[in-house]
Amino acid sequence: MNGRRSLRSRLTLLVAAAVALAIAVCAVLCWFVVRAELLRQVERSLDGRPQGIEWIVPYCQGEPGGPGGPGEPGAPREVMDHRPQLRLPPIQLIYADGRRCVAGSTPVKVTPADLALTYGPPGRREFRNGVTDTGEEVRVMTKNIRPGLAVMESRSLGEVHSTLATLAGILAAVTALGVLGAASAGLLVSRTALRPVGRLTEAVEYVARTEDLDTRIPVEGTDEIARLGVSFNAMTTALAGSRERQRRLIADAGHELRTPLTSLRTNIDLLLRSENAGRPLDAAPKRRLLANLKAQFEEMSTLVGDLLQLSRSEDEHEPHVEVAFHDVVEAAVRRARLRAPDTSIEVELSPWYLRGDQAALERAVVNLLDNAVKFSPGGADPVSVRLRGGELTVRDHGPGIPGEELPYVFDRFWRSSSARSMPGSGLGLAIVAKAVRDAGGEVSLENASGGGTLARVHLPGSPARSPVTPGT
Repeated sequence: MNGRRSLRSRLTLLVAAAVALAIAVCAVLCWFVVRAELLRQVERSLDGRPQGIEWIVPYCQGEPGGPGGPGEPGAPREVMDHRPQLRLPPIQLIYADGRRCVAGSTPVKVTPADLALTYGPPGRREFRNGVTDTGEEVRVMTKNIRPGLAVMESRSLGEVHSTLATLAGILAAVTALGVLGAASAGLLVSRTALRPVGRLTEAVEYVARTEDLDTRIPVEGTDEIARLGVSFNAMTTALAGSRERQRRLIADAGHELRTPLTSLRTNIDLLLRSENAGRPLDAAPKRRLLANLKAQFEEMSTLVGDLLQLSRSEDEHEPHVEVAFHDVVEAAVRRARLRAPDTSIEVELSPWYLRGDQAALERAVVNLLDNAVKFSPGGADPVSVRLRGGELTVRDHGPGIPGEELPYVFDRFWRSSSARSMPGSGLGLAIVAKAVRDAGGEVSLENASGGGTLARVHLPGSPARSPVTPGT
């Protein structure tokens, strides 16, 4: 075998075989039904009082040397004298001892079942297929007419066999034509049914050849082929999104890492030149330079982590579990206080439980607090953190954000004009928006009354923990 048949040829053969089998089964059943009906017609012609019974009984009992014996009434002489003129049907009498008397036809062979019937009650009858002494096949009715005596009447099955043979030929021709028609229908069905599969195959081959992920397959209907087309379109969309995220990651990394890498190279070159020239830097300038290098390395590490975080798709996160969001906020506040011990943070939390990625949510809250701490002026005005009814608010008393810049605060690498001189990559709020969106929530940033900014995060959940299902 050179290889498996194509799907079209297999479908054609399958349809043809199924239809041919159905036609063949119907033809065989039709043949048996007709055969049974023909036999019933023969049996109906045999049923009832056998024709000539009024002649054959006196004839057989009065025949010299026949089964009739002394003490049984003899037949009138006129009956025996006119025997050649009698037009009797194929009929014969059988006795319990196995003797028979035949009139009107070739004798039919007697079976033990026929003899057993002579002992039955009068009127009992049975039908069977039998043969004559000359070998002709006949349909026989054996009927008990009185104890010890039964009559057998038969009809030739020659016409029945001839009719069945003709019917078999007709059904065989119909079956052959049905097979040809089924093959043609199977070919037509396979071509029609597999046309969408052909389009899908061409599209897949085109994508594999050109790597054009914008290719779409027209979807018609709601059947399995249409669902396959929808799945293919969804797959190419996901692949295109993944490739776009990779492209953006490379572009963003190249853009954002250029400046810190240049600064690092400049500082390291300065340090190496001073050492190579034999004029090493003084301890204080050298300490400041190394501290600057360390800070730049930390900033670059943070930037790389932020880029990797934003490059993930919506499905690339830890499995969502039930999270006590008030505990997450409290942990984020502790981290913010360690980073900015001189800034006062007021906290008011009420219980709130939701399903999400705890690490991503904590990082989002930390980013909001870092922004609030960064822009809060020193003094008595604290950063306010409130969690009520599933809504988290973070309020600072900084300079605020110009109204025309508010629509862009969650864009990647966007930085307010008042914050461009401060450290940061402009990715913090973008990470906040992605984490909140992955948890099914919403986030917004606005200018607070009295100065400063107010961040609002609303997350779906409930104030009570979900009941634990037994077995989980």
